[in-house]
Amino acid sequence: MRYFHRTSASPEAVLDVAKTFFGGRLAPAEEHPRRRAYQGTLGRITISARPEGGHYTFVEAATDQVGESELDKLAKRFLAEVHKLVEPAHVMRGAY
Repeated sequence: MRYFHRTSASPEAVLDVAKTFFGGRLAPAEEHPRRRAYQGTLGRITISARPEGGHYTFVEAATDQVGESELDKLAKRFLAEVHKLVEPAHVMRGAY
């Protein structure tokens, strides 16, 4: 599954959030300037952050799972954390 988010946070800030968020849950599998991958018993997730359209960053979270797995829920939760990075008052809703 693939999930997308557009933010005004820098790509570096997004990847820092990914390292903090996934670092305690999954093992690092790959590290590139604009992409990080983590894997564990739940599967593999790849986070990419690239500049897009001026001062925006396009964030993609891709899992190797089909449907609504636990890893997909973590991917959605991560994107909510990225949203909260820019808007700290944001209230997260949902069962992820």
